[in-house]
Amino acid sequence: MLSAGLIAVDATILATAVQSVVADLGGFNQFPWLFSSYLLAQAVSVPIYAKLSDMIGRKPILLFGIALFLVGSIACGFAWSMPALIVFRAVQGLGAGAVAPMTQTVAGDIYTVEERAKVQGYMASVWAAASVLGPVLGGVFSQFVSWRWIFFINIPLCLIAGALLLRNYRERAERSDRRVDVLGAAVLTIGLTAVILALIEGGHGWEWVSLPSLGLAALGIAALAVFARSTRRASEPILDLGLLKLPVVWAPTCISACVGALLTGFTAFAPSYLERTAGSPPLVAGLSVAACTLGWPLAASMSGRLYLRWGFRRTALIGSTIAALGAVALVLVAPWPDPLRIAVCAFCIGFGIGWTATPTLIAAQASVEWNQRGAVTGLNVFARTAGGAIGVAIYGAISNAVISGGGGEHHAPTVVSATTWVFAGVAITALLMLASAVAMPRRVPTPD
Repeated sequence: MLSAGLIAVDATILATAVQSVVADLGGFNQFPWLFSSYLLAQAVSVPIYAKLSDMIGRKPILLFGIALFLVGSIACGFAWSMPALIVFRAVQGLGAGAVAPMTQTVAGDIYTVEERAKVQGYMASVWAAASVLGPVLGGVFSQFVSWRWIFFINIPLCLIAGALLLRNYRERAERSDRRVDVLGAAVLTIGLTAVILALIEGGHGWEWVSLPSLGLAALGIAALAVFARSTRRASEPILDLGLLKLPVVWAPTCISACVGALLTGFTAFAPSYLERTAGSPPLVAGLSVAACTLGWPLAASMSGRLYLRWGFRRTALIGSTIAALGAVALVLVAPWPDPLRIAVCAFCIGFGIGWTATPTLIAAQASVEWNQRGAVTGLNVFARTAGGAIGVAIYGAISNAVISGGGGEHHAPTVVSATTWVFAGVAITALLMLASAVAMPRRVPTPD
């Protein structure tokens, strides 16, 4: 729970301090990279950690991730420029790539499906606490102390989490001598990086129709195509795409990608939108965003009782419908910036995600054996982080395009227009999540 808390707090604490970071280091147009670099590093490393966890166990991977997250947090706190901070955020992301899937995999190892209905309430409480604590700390540090403490606060949390794991967590790992597909991981990294770089810098760093833009897009697509082809031939692929043949796996994977894009699209842009158009202080803007990450764990804590009674698919359908309604409402209220309106929409989105993300992941985990559970969880978390990285890049490209064509980044009506288009993208993503929930099988097969 404490290890999950590291990632949960980090998900919300930075968004409320973007304006303070930019005021200190500059580089407003680069700020989407603060999220994309973290999510990209997390996305490409999750499959490696997941594969290793099925080979040597969860505990060493989890401890390594916490240590790397600690190193990245300290480096971020001492960053001297926006490019340096972006690089150090990537180091943080490499640590989070181990922590995020391992905490969920460990819960899947220890508890049965029925027991997880209760245990996920405890896990959800971590996100509930973090959803309030993160924005509050981010707002307080950036408004009254320094944004650098956003990262320094991770030091005691990492040390305590590591110590508790060393002392209390014992596992019986089914070790194997399988190899990790390092070449596949490298090709995947190149593909995702090229696509995200083309999206964020297109129309800003260079023209959309230009050699850098078209070249990066072509490189990214080609690398991802090579990766998809190579996984079919590799004896131990870094991402077992063969698992996607199962509807109970591919539908939750699509849902997870949409969840990642939804969350980053909202939490990365809403605080700056409220601060620069409604004049909201960082603390108020942060609390408005917190309504989303508070609704998620509250719903997740209740979803266990629902999916045991109604089934995974029906629970996910209800949740994704609520999230879609909240996202559409977000578009409708965007032209009139107000923290309360944004908070209400955010809560609906988060509440809907809570009834969708957790049950669908548990359904996927329950359908495979122990030695595939890490891979399934890793695939799910990879989809979420990759969806978040690509999503924030697409939303950033939309925002930069609107702002560039409307009078500059500090023109409030232009910011409102840009954010409205970003929220429209969020709404489309929510509808795609609903479509993925419809594709969930009515019954979840479990291994003998």
